[in-house]
Amino acid sequence: MFKLARSRQLASALRSATEAPLRQQRRNLSIHEYRSAQLLDSYGIGVPKGSVAYSGKEAEQVASKIAGDDMVIKAQVLAGGRGKGHFDNGFKGGVRIVYSPREASILADQMIGHKLITKQTGEKGRICNSVYIVERKFARREFYLAILMDRQSQGPVIVASSQGGMDIETVAKESPDAIITTKVDIHKGVTDEMAQKIAEQLGFSEQCIDQAKSTIQKLYQIFMEKDATQIEINPLSETSDHQVLCMDAKLTFDDNADFRQKNIFEWRDTTQEDADEVKAGESGLNFIKLDGDIGCLVNGAGLAMATMDIIKLNGGAPANFLDVGGGATPEAIELAFGLITSDPKVTAIFVNIFGGIVRCDAIAKGLIQVVEKMNLRTPVIARLQGTNMEQAHKLINESGLKIFSIDDLQTAAEKSVQFSKVVKMARDIDVGVEFTLGI
Repeated sequence: MFKLARSRQLASALRSATEAPLRQQRRNLSIHEYRSAQLLDSYGIGVPKGSVAYSGKEAEQVASKIAGDDMVIKAQVLAGGRGKGHFDNGFKGGVRIVYSPREASILADQMIGHKLITKQTGEKGRICNSVYIVERKFARREFYLAILMDRQSQGPVIVASSQGGMDIETVAKESPDAIITTKVDIHKGVTDEMAQKIAEQLGFSEQCIDQAKSTIQKLYQIFMEKDATQIEINPLSETSDHQVLCMDAKLTFDDNADFRQKNIFEWRDTTQEDADEVKAGESGLNFIKLDGDIGCLVNGAGLAMATMDIIKLNGGAPANFLDVGGGATPEAIELAFGLITSDPKVTAIFVNIFGGIVRCDAIAKGLIQVVEKMNLRTPVIARLQGTNMEQAHKLINESGLKIFSIDDLQTAAEKSVQFSKVVKMARDIDVGVEFTLGI
């Protein structure tokens, strides 16, 4: 039986559904539901008729063009659990049924411009800038279908279940036999036989088997042609009038493919992302906020992970993942320090840089320059290893600033944790604290 946790995307969803919001390094572009529906429709895949609206007036116009009185209005926020969420103005539910264009307008005004708070967003919530209004279709059967990459088989895998329209993580936990897994040979793709077998295993009625088979094959076509990392349809429905429709779609795409998927990446909505992380990305920094209080500035993803690990081992908690890459220039250091110190929780900063491409003495000069310019009061522990490390050590020690140059990684981590605890205690009782170089 396929283990869902093998997928980074579904593993993330599993954690998000059961724990407090977690921040992790992202390599996937997520797009709004209405964009996903547009993409599916362009491939001839069935989706409910509807359109996006950016105001109450537009919502009324969109709703008036939809045949019938039954419609669904959905807040366009990149987070799960929208239906059970609430807005910062007290309005409850990011997915609601409406029965008239006027009602659509009223509900849209309650959603647009407000933050939706769900289990995944945390208390900060995420801003809703638009709503997606679609016809309400009645399903005879609801299924789950996802296409993603499986690390173990090193290829695509189709994960499906007859129990759609509900929390798939719960299904996997309580009814693992209800999960159908099909590995796809990347050289052959999804054959007619494979697609038909999946459709039959799910339980589509005989008159809908061909539609279901075609939908599965077209979804795989999108997965391959658009460099998707995950396509998740929940529910994939057979309606009362025997249509196969993707009622809700969640699509993510590989960031590394942005150069050849320009149309897709134009759909990125940075308002759904952390502003500091967006700013860092624009400057070539790899920055992820975390929940701790020790700021980290490192060059190289591997060293950054090791730095966070050793902080944790010594009883501390990293406030961020920040990889400045090979160019640890004064400009990059200044931007990095600005990002780190913008977090009020930070009580110490651990700089752990290997000076290979850039010499350690040049890094030390940049570090001193930035600390002086920012008049930084937070203690900085600097571990600079590599070319000209002795000169760097001397420059830092002679600077007279609260920068502590330590060569040993374990000792540097210990001091970072110790200083962080002291600063935190001092803040709690509202007193100043001074550190000396005699460490």
